[in-house]
Amino acid sequence: MNESIYNLIPKHYVPPAKATHRSNLKSSVKVNGESTKFPRKTMGPAKVETRAPDDFLKKHEKEPQMGEKKPFTYPDTDSRRPPIPRKDDRPIMGIKTTKDFIKQNAVENIMSVPKKPAKNFVDTKKGDKQPLQPSGLEPVYVHKKDFGETPKYIKLREEEIRKAQEEYNAYLVDRYQRGAMKKMTEDERQAILSGLKSNWEYMHHEYQGLSVVTDTAPKKHRKERMEAEMKQLERDIETIEKHRTIWTKKPNRYPYK
Repeated sequence: MNESIYNLIPKHYVPPAKATHRSNLKSSVKVNGESTKFPRKTMGPAKVETRAPDDFLKKHEKEPQMGEKKPFTYPDTDSRRPPIPRKDDRPIMGIKTTKDFIKQNAVENIMSVPKKPAKNFVDTKKGDKQPLQPSGLEPVYVHKKDFGETPKYIKLREEEIRKAQEEYNAYLVDRYQRGAMKKMTEDERQAILSGLKSNWEYMHHEYQGLSVVTDTAPKKHRKERMEAEMKQLERDIETIEKHRTIWTKKPNRYPYK
């Protein structure tokens, strides 16, 4: 190496250039990109035609101009209905009536019976309905062979009741013939019933006058006794009202024999 004074001066460092990748298809890509470009497609033409100097913009020139004013007419004038009559119009009518239509409509609506919904059945998942009566799914009892006839169990029950009543009547007649029983008249029955009701009203009045607080034994016993007597009177009244015919036992004239 040759020594030189210039080697003492510091030199500016220049970094080496980086290696870049260059595609071999660059030229074909450029040609394809230029073929798909359209000049002045979005920005308009390069030059715009201008107006003559004497053809300048005047006032209200760009405002929309209305057409000639014409009278308005309906396109369906021939098929339109006549107008509604005014208050001062008096139409000529040949028949007059005094019927109050408002009152008549109100009465008809009040007295009308609501319409019963038709019986239908749905046979598809989409909700298609069919009438139920002609389908045979609803039983029609009027078409049964024994429709309108009395059931057998009711006939048997009526027969049992009739036989029991006949046996009871025969027993009463037999006891009456022997003189052991006497039939109570209607007057006696009403008199006894009236007396029982009077006693019940008297007991009820006394019961209402009792003290509300039953803090002593005598008050409690009296209240219980009155309640028992009132219940017995109610049972007696119910028994007499239920039975129209009452038989009583004759008193024995000779009790010691």
